[in-house]
Amino acid sequence: MEHPTIDFQKVRQYSNIELLAKQMVEGFITGLHKSPYHGFSVEFAEHRLYNNGESTRHIDWKVYAKTDRLYTKRYEEETNLRCQVLIDISSSMYYPVENYGKISFSLLAAACLAQLLQKQRDAIGISTFSSAVEWQSPVKSTSSHIHSLMLQLQRLLTQAPQQKKTAAAQVIHEIADKMPRRSLVVIFSDLFENMQAHESLFSALNHLKHNKHEVLLFHVIDKKTETDFAFADRPHEFIDLESGEKLKLQPSQIRAIYQEKTAALFHDIKLKCGQFGIDFITADIGRDIDQILLPYLIKRSKMG
Repeated sequence: MEHPTIDFQKVRQYSNIELLAKQMVEGFITGLHKSPYHGFSVEFAEHRLYNNGESTRHIDWKVYAKTDRLYTKRYEEETNLRCQVLIDISSSMYYPVENYGKISFSLLAAACLAQLLQKQRDAIGISTFSSAVEWQSPVKSTSSHIHSLMLQLQRLLTQAPQQKKTAAAQVIHEIADKMPRRSLVVIFSDLFENMQAHESLFSALNHLKHNKHEVLLFHVIDKKTETDFAFADRPHEFIDLESGEKLKLQPSQIRAIYQEKTAALFHDIKLKCGQFGIDFITADIGRDIDQILLPYLIKRSKMG
């Protein structure tokens, strides 16, 4: 099946990320009904099954008429999931430079998650980081809170890149220490700092698991160039967006060895995440947003 791609130039020019995210989530939910994953529908996410012996006062009879099953309405205090989204905004996330694809994808994905969480009456907080936490919201589920998150994501979407390095492990340790209640932690990062040494990242992720949190790690990449190395066969100058280091080479001369080493590294990361009970998911910016929402929904269903 061909996956529709996202036009990041248009996303960045679009003046309302909140409306765009709502449209994408509605499209995703509609698609669920036509897919093998229809069991993960969020149509009645604001309800829970009626338990014998409970008061019938809050039964939703309209839902009963549709489903022939008894559901009661859920209320704000019944929120049973807290989700903390961490977004890497270091310099390397502004690649490809012509459309800032990785950061644009991550911000849009976070906006869509916020919309989906709101539909399920779950609470969400968003933090952005580079070498330190740069911005952090409270964790809430109200409509006004979701709207304020959208305004911040919109600002970030139109923000020009700055020279920033990543310290994901340090940030994750810091956030793990501050989360008092069991949460789902969703991380968007290209793992740029950990390409050579990622043991510190696993220590931080294990800190989250030790504190009883669940973790979804989305490895945000431009698969076409960052794993397939599908550059035109002519001399290129490659620039490290975080260090500024430059390297001139012919892509065809190193493509095979680059692909081999990259595949081995990502396989190792995925394997270690599996050992820690962490969901490691490749998020290719060349594909649609369903690759984010479906793994979240599956994880959400397992958490109850």
